[in-house]
Amino acid sequence: MIRQLIYLDALAREKHFRRAAEACHVSQPTLSAAIVQLEEELGVLIVERGRRFQGLTKEGEVVLAHARRILAEADLMKESIAELKEGVSGRIRLGAIPTALPMIAHITAPFSSRYPAVSLTVLSLTSNEIQDRIDNFELDVGLTYLDNEPLDRVISKPIYQESYVLLTREDGPLGGYETISWAEAGELKLCLLTSDMQNRRIIDGIFRSVGLAPRAAIETNSIFNLCSHAGIQGVSSIVSLQLLEFFGVPLGTKALPLVEPEAQRTIGLIVADRQPFAPLARNLLMMSRPVPEAALPRRPIVR
Repeated sequence: MIRQLIYLDALAREKHFRRAAEACHVSQPTLSAAIVQLEEELGVLIVERGRRFQGLTKEGEVVLAHARRILAEADLMKESIAELKEGVSGRIRLGAIPTALPMIAHITAPFSSRYPAVSLTVLSLTSNEIQDRIDNFELDVGLTYLDNEPLDRVISKPIYQESYVLLTREDGPLGGYETISWAEAGELKLCLLTSDMQNRRIIDGIFRSVGLAPRAAIETNSIFNLCSHAGIQGVSSIVSLQLLEFFGVPLGTKALPLVEPEAQRTIGLIVADRQPFAPLARNLLMMSRPVPEAALPRRPIVR
């Protein structure tokens, strides 16, 4: 039955019989026959019938949820046995919110050095996607906000504090500023991340705390575009200070610390709160330490 469940999981992910079969390295008739056999064994219709894949039935969604749990337990069993026989090995899937990507090497580099037989896959995902994929056994570890929006069924470990700066042209009207208040920033034309990203929802919340709503002249889901748009005349961007560790201050711009309030949010690792604990996720969580203040980018020097 395990193989049938693997095929069902692939079909749910790919939403296409041929692509699911290719992902499982089998022929389409083989995959289709296995799904039919699973339906016969369980006595329920799992897949909506049609010329193309039309989705799962209500019963199929229930079967899929159990299938993913069974497959995750099977993988966990293999990992636990392999750890006893061969030491720590395998693959770990880590999802990180885009604003935390510049900090990810502080976690992955020490882990890879200690466990060279483990391969890591790092994905850029929104906080909601990280929660969903952990719930659906598609992700082992997440790096996300811990103290802003509720997290469910996870164990967390703080890693660092995210703080915020305004990127603006150094030859613009703010060129002589050393800091800028959130209230002042609320009057500017801004480039901000899109609202599906928690960073944007955090920034909106800080503006609401000072009685304003931001003027988003440009919205983007790319942290690269967020930084590069600060070089446009008349537009400024609000970015996390930690992004500057990767990008630096873009040419022709300056970074002004945002004050009144000096807002921070905690970013950390999360893993599913399930027993037994997955060995690879356990080892990554145990060995990860809060990023020391000295390793964080310093507050920008205002020229």
